[in-house]
Amino acid sequence: MAQPSPSFKAQPRKPRLALPRGACDTHFHVFGPARRFPFAPERSYTPTCDAPKETLFALHSHLGIERGVVVQSAAHGFDNSAAADLIAARPQHYRGVALVRANAGQAELERLHSQGFRGARFHYMEHLGAGDPIDAVLAMGPRLAELGWHLQIHLAGGRIADLAPSLKRSPVPVVIDHMGRIDASKGVDSAEFRALLDLLRAKHLWVKVSGSERISRQRSPWPDAAPFARKLVAEFGDRVLWGSDWPHPNLAEVPDDGDLVDLITDMAPSEAERQRLLVDNPRRFYGFAA
Repeated sequence: MAQPSPSFKAQPRKPRLALPRGACDTHFHVFGPARRFPFAPERSYTPTCDAPKETLFALHSHLGIERGVVVQSAAHGFDNSAAADLIAARPQHYRGVALVRANAGQAELERLHSQGFRGARFHYMEHLGAGDPIDAVLAMGPRLAELGWHLQIHLAGGRIADLAPSLKRSPVPVVIDHMGRIDASKGVDSAEFRALLDLLRAKHLWVKVSGSERISRQRSPWPDAAPFARKLVAEFGDRVLWGSDWPHPNLAEVPDDGDLVDLITDMAPSEAERQRLLVDNPRRFYGFAA
C-alpha cells in the first residue's frame, strides 16, 4: 500500500528574499513523532506523516529564520507535550501557544508558562469542532493577564463580525490567525475584510499575515491574497506578525516554503516594514531577548 504524501515539501527551494537577523516564524506546528507523542483520540484530522522538531529546525535554518513560535495543533488536542518538547530544545529562540480549555486551572497555566508558552489558542472553525463559548474564554482573561499571556483566535471569516464585540472587550491582547480566514476571492471590499479592519482598530488586537494559501482561491503564489496582506501591514504595521503555517495540514496543494517566504516582499515591500513584521513585533510581543 502506498504511503500518504507529506503535507510539506521535503526540499523547499531557497528563498530569494534574505531575511533580517532575528527573523521569527510566529506560526507553525509539530506533529509527533506519533510513537512518542500520540495524536488526540478526539482529533478532527490526522496528519499524513510526522513533522517533528528536527525537521522544523532544519527548515528554519534553510529559510534564514532564527526564532519561532510553535502553535499547538488540533491533532494533538490539549496534550501540549510535542510543542513543549520543541521549546525545551531551544528555549532562548522558541516560544509556544497552547491549546487549553477555558476552565483550565491556574496550576496548569503556570506549568505551561514555565515550559515557554505565552498564549492560549481557541478555534472557531467548523471543521475543528465546537469551541469554548467566547464568554467563557474571556472569563479566563484575568488569569492569562497574571502570566502576561494573550489569546489567539482561529476563526472563520464569516464569524468575525459576531465575535468582534466580545474580542474588543478582552482584557488581554488578542491575535487573529491567518488574516481572519477571509475568502480572498470576494475582494478587499468584502464584508468579512471590512469587519476584520474594524476589529483591528482596537489597539489590543493583532493579526497574523499568514495563510495566504488558505484564504486564496487561486494556485501558488496565491495572487488574490496579496492585497489583503499588504493592506494589513500598511495600516497596522506595529501589530502584524508573520508565520509559515508549516507543515501545512489540510491543503489540496502542498506549498513550497521558499515561495511563502518570498511572499513577504509583497506583504511588506520596504526593509523597515519587514524589520517590524519579522523581528521587532515578535520580539516585543513574545518576549524574546534583544
